[in-house]
Amino acid sequence: MPRIGLSDLDVFPLNLGGNVFGWTADKQASFDILDAYAGGGGNFIDTADGYSSWVPGNHGGDSEAIIGEWIAQRGSHDDLVIATKVSQHPQFRGLKGANIHAAAEASLSRLGVDSIDLYYAHYDDAETPLEESAAAFDELVKAGKIRYYGLSNYTAERIQQWLDVADANGLTRPVALQPHYNLVHRNTFEETLAPIAEAANLGVLPYYSLASGFLTGKYRTPDDNAGTDRAGSAAKFATPAGFAIIDALAEIGAAHEASITTTALAWLLAKPTIVAPIASASRASQVPDLLAVAAVTLSPEKVARLDDVSAWRP
Repeated sequence: MPRIGLSDLDVFPLNLGGNVFGWTADKQASFDILDAYAGGGGNFIDTADGYSSWVPGNHGGDSEAIIGEWIAQRGSHDDLVIATKVSQHPQFRGLKGANIHAAAEASLSRLGVDSIDLYYAHYDDAETPLEESAAAFDELVKAGKIRYYGLSNYTAERIQQWLDVADANGLTRPVALQPHYNLVHRNTFEETLAPIAEAANLGVLPYYSLASGFLTGKYRTPDDNAGTDRAGSAAKFATPAGFAIIDALAEIGAAHEASITTTALAWLLAKPTIVAPIASASRASQVPDLLAVAAVTLSPEKVARLDDVSAWRP
């Protein structure tokens, strides 16, 4: 299994997204999804303390709580790698040192674990000095509350500043980067973030790997799946250029006896620094296509074809 950056975290090459738990997947559906993923060999689960505070009746930490109940039910999490994030919970916004510590304790309690394997700064907090935030993550590592940490939704400039602050103050460095990256959203990562990820040995775990479902092939017109929670996000890709990508994925996938979904994830895994794309499922029947990426390796020629069809040309 691939390893995250300079850590000792060996993970399945598909990071199961927990953003849907307590949102489009209720507790039982979430348990079924987690069972299907772990039963198929998956060991890497991603969540955040802010998931899913936007749902009426939820308060934040809902996804963590469901994962914690599932872990308790199965009796152990020793074979799992759990990633969560701080800065977006309604009660723990931002990255001030005291807030990071308090949020971490709350996440540990909801998850029912003694240590978080990978803890992300979810969004940059320009109002808090990087020295304060980096010191708080370092303190959590040294206290054993978290094993490693990463950065999510940071610009290349701010990542470099964080690394410089860590080095200048003898603090633990981040080992992971979580950016927005997929076949229909390439330029920002490839032009600005990929170089620093490679130079700093940051393992990359891209989110929106399937472009809110568009890269599953289920959206063929702007009206497909209208009214679903993600239809609005996916519909904007329903253009001739978007459909050309889907057609190429279908053809390449057929040669591997793989779905469009699996092939889109395999393209990500073929890219340097990518450890495991993040993808979620709202029902257990969707999980096999996610797990299947571990068995699909695209040739350089097929990767180049997908690069070409998905290139942005002004």
